[in-house]
Amino acid sequence: MTSAHTASAAVVPATIGADASAAHPDRSFPRLHPRPSRGWVNDPNGVAFADGRWHVFFQHNAESARHHRIHWGHVSSPDLVRWEEHPVALAPQQGGPDAYGCWTGVVTLDAGTPTAVYSGVADGSGRSQVVLARGTADLGEWVQDGVVAAGMPDDPRVVAVRDPFLFEFAGRRWAVQGAGLATGHAAVLLYGADDLSAWEYHGIWLTSEDPVASELPDANIWECPQLVRSGGSWVAVFSLWREEQLTGVGHLVGSLALDPVTALPVFTPLSSGITDVGGSFYAPQAVQAGERVLMWGWAKEVAASGLRGRTPEDCDAVGWSGLLTFPRELRVEGGAVRLQAAPELAALRAEPLEDTPGTHDGGPQLPLPDQADAVVAGEGTVRLRLGDATVWSGAVAEGEEVRVLVDASIVEVFTSAGAATTLRAYPSGAQSYRLEMGPGVRARAWRLAVPGA
Repeated sequence: MTSAHTASAAVVPATIGADASAAHPDRSFPRLHPRPSRGWVNDPNGVAFADGRWHVFFQHNAESARHHRIHWGHVSSPDLVRWEEHPVALAPQQGGPDAYGCWTGVVTLDAGTPTAVYSGVADGSGRSQVVLARGTADLGEWVQDGVVAAGMPDDPRVVAVRDPFLFEFAGRRWAVQGAGLATGHAAVLLYGADDLSAWEYHGIWLTSEDPVASELPDANIWECPQLVRSGGSWVAVFSLWREEQLTGVGHLVGSLALDPVTALPVFTPLSSGITDVGGSFYAPQAVQAGERVLMWGWAKEVAASGLRGRTPEDCDAVGWSGLLTFPRELRVEGGAVRLQAAPELAALRAEPLEDTPGTHDGGPQLPLPDQADAVVAGEGTVRLRLGDATVWSGAVAEGEEVRVLVDASIVEVFTSAGAATTLRAYPSGAQSYRLEMGPGVRARAWRLAVPGA
């Protein structure tokens, strides 16, 4: 076994936190969402609560703003509000099963030892294997010794596999991976993982040909499969990959039971839905925390419709690309998935903001700083504008609320009915955000800041 690997010798960790964010030269750089000051960020990985802190890992390339030679970055927080960056956790190992990159996965306890379970890619083919790395109790150091728990299935129907996820059911540990089939359909594969180092392949578990699953947008691969429990329901979440396009995130609400003949779990979908209706949300990771389910997603550099976005060359110029969303709570009500911003985020609210009555079509207008939280209520229309462009628009019904969270270039909108929308917009020059509301609509709003910063 090799010595503990912290990756700090391979990549110099970027700074994070209020001081680093405040000093960042790019106005569109998020100040409240944790990410290194430079480099590429995509999928959240290995979300876990350990040693009294929430730990979130993420795919990361510190050397450029491009997706290449993916490592696992690492941040942690005691309260989901104040975040600290740690040295890179996992790095590609020369000659190892992850030589080309350490891609999406989870962190679990295996006989009391924190263990990262992830897609290791050995070469440019993109074919992945399930690789294990063992960590210390505080998740601060990791041993990468090339243990492969599962390879590509010996199944001619399966042409692509990635993104392991673990769940417990009926006293056993199970695993799923996202997959693509030779027929062009998307699928989830099922494994037994009681022995975490040697998985048992149980075949194709669910496909996009299922009558309920077929209601989701077409996909060739279901990436980043998740399976979590809320109340009496189970929720399967998939990222929809079609012909190399990341087309969104969908979910299925259903039931889980053991087959009386095979003793394998069977997921029966009952309803389907889109997990986030914005164009920037992808590859979320959900974590079961008792009865609570928390979820983070990757916010891609895809601007809201009608706004100028950022090209890869633009990202090269500013030195960064991608970030993780704020944490959100997922729950099932009435057979449907509801998402809300995690309640802990209220601690970011600093001084209140005041609207200006009668300045927009007879209704109030509320200027917003680059970091803001607004709760809109009443009855009528509301628009979030950046300069002359509309970032988001919608309607508020009597008795409902809409919450709008802004952090520089990321906007996250939540309705009281549970719909979530993630958008990107890039303020520059004299541009500023503002809410424009109909006469019957009002907003309570706050400037946001990290407590004590």
